[in-house]
Amino acid sequence: MTSLQLGDIAPDFDATTADGALSFHTWLGDSWGILFSHPADFTPVCTTELGRAAALEPEFARRGVKIAALSVDSAADHRAWSADIAEVSGSEVSFPMIADPDRKVADLYGMIPPGADNTATVRSVFVIGPDKRIKLTMTYPASTGRNFDEILRVVDSLQLTARHQVATPVDWRQGEDVVITPAVSDEEAQGRFPGYRAVKPYLRMTPQPKDAVDG
Repeated sequence: MTSLQLGDIAPDFDATTADGALSFHTWLGDSWGILFSHPADFTPVCTTELGRAAALEPEFARRGVKIAALSVDSAADHRAWSADIAEVSGSEVSFPMIADPDRKVADLYGMIPPGADNTATVRSVFVIGPDKRIKLTMTYPASTGRNFDEILRVVDSLQLTARHQVATPVDWRQGEDVVITPAVSDEEAQGRFPGYRAVKPYLRMTPQPKDAVDG
């Protein structure tokens, strides 16, 4: 099982999707990307997850983020299942549904835990930056559906902190105050973040910079 770390290059691969062939790095281009796996098609929790991802796809697209789902089921199964997802959720899946019957991608990304007695991929999430490096990983057990609002929240944080020398505090939401990183001196902070609050010498809060995507 591959153990990918933050900062690693996301492995490239060629695969078949419900809508045809896909070359992963070429498909990503200069965009942010999210690759997420699900245990199996035609299963209850996965149906709700892909429906929610489909509903939120315009929000991801607004942030310049492409999303793709993967399981070890076939492209034909993906196509048939997508009708169920649309019926249940009211949202059509228009993002790639990657078929991985030979487990090539699942093994590249460590999506099947050691000792698993079947081919069910766990609920892995990889957020990938425009530089093709992994910026965030999450792994849920098969029994727990993901919170896609949280995934959208961390994308907002990652994009904001990539542009500015700030960090996002606990439970941060788009538009709330952020933390000035220790790399910024007090003198520099006065120029870059006028009116910031020094809660402690090491904890300085400032309004979110204005050029971030509005929530």
